[in-house]
Amino acid sequence: MFIGIDHGTSALRFSAGKGRRFKIPREDAVSFCMEDLFRLAPPDEIEGIALTYSMGDNFSSITPLHLLVNRGIVSREGAGKHTGGGTRVFDQVLQSGIPAVAIPGLHRGSPTDPRFFVYSHQASPEKVGIAFNVVQDLGDDVVVSDVSSNTVTILVKGRRLVGALDACIFAPGTEHGALDVDAIRRVDRCETTANEAFLHAGVSHTLPPSDRIPALALFSAMECAALLVLAPEAHVALAGTMAPVIASEVRSLLGREVSVYDEWCAADGLALIAEEVFSGARDILGLDVRS
Repeated sequence: MFIGIDHGTSALRFSAGKGRRFKIPREDAVSFCMEDLFRLAPPDEIEGIALTYSMGDNFSSITPLHLLVNRGIVSREGAGKHTGGGTRVFDQVLQSGIPAVAIPGLHRGSPTDPRFFVYSHQASPEKVGIAFNVVQDLGDDVVVSDVSSNTVTILVKGRRLVGALDACIFAPGTEHGALDVDAIRRVDRCETTANEAFLHAGVSHTLPPSDRIPALALFSAMECAALLVLAPEAHVALAGTMAPVIASEVRSLLGREVSVYDEWCAADGLALIAEEVFSGARDILGLDVRS
């Protein structure tokens, strides 16, 4: 059995495939122990784990946990929510002795289209799990918009990761979003930090309730449309907790069919990646696999 662990914004999700899953809020994960994981399978039945941790911006290949420096991140400082839950899960898996690999995020060291390097960071590593899951279903060319607390949209063409638009660049999520002029002014006046401004730039903080869902749908569709410039025939999919909510409006805005996945898309995809890696795969969507 193979397990995927998604270090999401609000929770850590654990999957051994559809129907075998559980999640822990990030604040509660600070007390995680491996016995929690064994509710999916006894330890002697777990053949491998693929997990994600934070931004995954200090490495660019799928890598065994023990080979990572600083758990694979440049710094804990920056855009995001920090609770300690993901760190606890990472360390418990590392110490367990069960074969495990970490999935990198997409950044300037990644084998993506270099035009995306105008931004230092494109997507956190769980988006690779989402992309792999969707590619397995829809084919080699896909655009996937993951919409929940934040929104990140990723492009795969010819079964290779091309690039992505990260949460602090373009589309808002329910909680997080890009810093606009007002936010930049508040940061400059030392009324807030840049990270706090990012954490409160989503539609739940900036728009009245009646406008929030239409705005999520509009900006998600805009990101999909932007990436379709590079792959006009790609299939389009939505993932994340808000995907079912905005799907019909995104279909209308794009004028094309849109497949819908739920909040388990990343964890399920990571379980599939674990199976591929521990069965000998040397490449996942263009990312090398280190041994």
